[in-house]
Amino acid sequence: MTLPVALAGSDVIGQAKTGTGKTLGFGLPLLEAVTVPADVESGRAEPELLTDSPQALVVVPTRELCQQVTNDLLTAGKVRNVRVLPIYGGRAYEPQVEALRKGVDVVVGTPGRLLDLAGQKKLRLSDVRTLVLDEADEMLDLGFLPDVEKIVQMLPVKRQTMLFSATMPGQVISLARRYMNRPTHIRASEPDDVGQTVANTKQHAFRAHSMDKQEMVSRILQAEGRQLAMIFCRTKRTAADVAEQLTRRGFAAGAVHGDLGQGAREQALRAFRNGKVDVLVCTDVAARGIDVDNVTHVINYQTPEDEKTYLHRIGRTGRAGASGTAVTLVDWDDIPRWQLINKALELSLPDPEETYSTSPHLYEALGIPAGTKGVLPRTERTRAGLAAEQVEDLGETGGRGGPGRGRPARAGAAAATETEERPRRARAPRQRRRTRNGEPVDASAEAGLDKAEGSAPGPESAAADSEARKPRRRRRTRSTGANGAPKAQATATTVTAASTVKDPAAKATATAEPESSEGGKPRRRRRTRGASAAQKTEATPEG
Repeated sequence: MTLPVALAGSDVIGQAKTGTGKTLGFGLPLLEAVTVPADVESGRAEPELLTDSPQALVVVPTRELCQQVTNDLLTAGKVRNVRVLPIYGGRAYEPQVEALRKGVDVVVGTPGRLLDLAGQKKLRLSDVRTLVLDEADEMLDLGFLPDVEKIVQMLPVKRQTMLFSATMPGQVISLARRYMNRPTHIRASEPDDVGQTVANTKQHAFRAHSMDKQEMVSRILQAEGRQLAMIFCRTKRTAADVAEQLTRRGFAAGAVHGDLGQGAREQALRAFRNGKVDVLVCTDVAARGIDVDNVTHVINYQTPEDEKTYLHRIGRTGRAGASGTAVTLVDWDDIPRWQLINKALELSLPDPEETYSTSPHLYEALGIPAGTKGVLPRTERTRAGLAAEQVEDLGETGGRGGPGRGRPARAGAAAATETEERPRRARAPRQRRRTRNGEPVDASAEAGLDKAEGSAPGPESAAADSEARKPRRRRRTRSTGANGAPKAQATATTVTAASTVKDPAAKATATAEPESSEGGKPRRRRRTRGASAAQKTEATPEG
């Protein structure tokens, strides 16, 4: 329905359910409006229309959707050799800038990186003739609409604008009214569809305990006819934990969430598309536009935030006319939220039945064979796993290191083997330098000095040694004298008083007093002893 209007050059607002082919709905008219050298050679276009600047711009909310739209456009424009470039964060700037310098025809990107390159004058948007806003409601939820408005203001006024999304909130419609010229609103639906969900997706809801969910998921993943499965969580930590637990139970599982680097996220998606991994645990970052064939089961490990998130989650299955199964595990605390979703979408599942991993109705409803346990049998572990998919070096920016950014966490024997094979770093031997009085001491001189110290010194050598080595001055502040002054100061006062005495006998008496006071143990002295010595010294010259 969209193709005739879009090919005519009119502005279009396309609204359809997930999995109905919105990408080609705007991709084919967009590629048709681009002028490439093949058109000039065939006489369909004038040489003056050729340019190395982007002629079409597609704005998407997530990196995964950016990569998928790029692949679809490359496939559709392969015959005419249309140059399509993805621009999104998590990758190095240099390859993207180099590709822009060489020339591109279509740019597919996320708002943040597009604004960065446009602000650096690396991306020129003056020749853009077609603008596409894909998943506009998701850009609204993520707070990208102000960035989208800045990008739109950089474009020429005369252009074709197409806006596509599964839901149309009021702010998105307001954006369309401001920046679109008399758009045609097209809403597509199947005749047999009832409500907002796809009719060939069978939906189930069970009230489950949080400590029993992993057992339930392990059994659901062993249902008959199950091919690929996606498990959605609300938080990044939950997604990482569920993926790790499923790997321990024998399932080939991968994770896609915001704490992973772009290289690890693309590795998990490639492994999922190639069949090396048959279970993908992810947050809502992968719930928008990701199109993978043969996804038969979608499990909501945690209740979605609202009905729009629920629609996009279960839209990963039952695509392009195929059948699918959607299972939602509802906690007791999430019952009110689920009832609001059920009422908004008219699902006829207002009160989910209390269910555990051993409940017979769970096995019956989902076709789980009797006797299935929570661990995958070894005979059925035929997938290569996430480690079989190579991690692409993207030159990521802003990595924090460790398995969280850019490098996926490897569990089990692979991590242990990698740790064992890693060589230990040789530690440099510690070199010690002996000094005496601030000067280095050789081993021979030190040996001779120790030998000299071992022999009995004579009076002359003792006098020379006492003159050469000055005693270390110490100031004692631990205890005080009787008058509140430190003992060391009291002793100094006594010595000064003794030096002023003229009588040699009194001088000897005064000088002997401190020695006798110093002869006792330092910690056993009384505070009045220092004061009495000072008084005795002061009294001697007067006599």
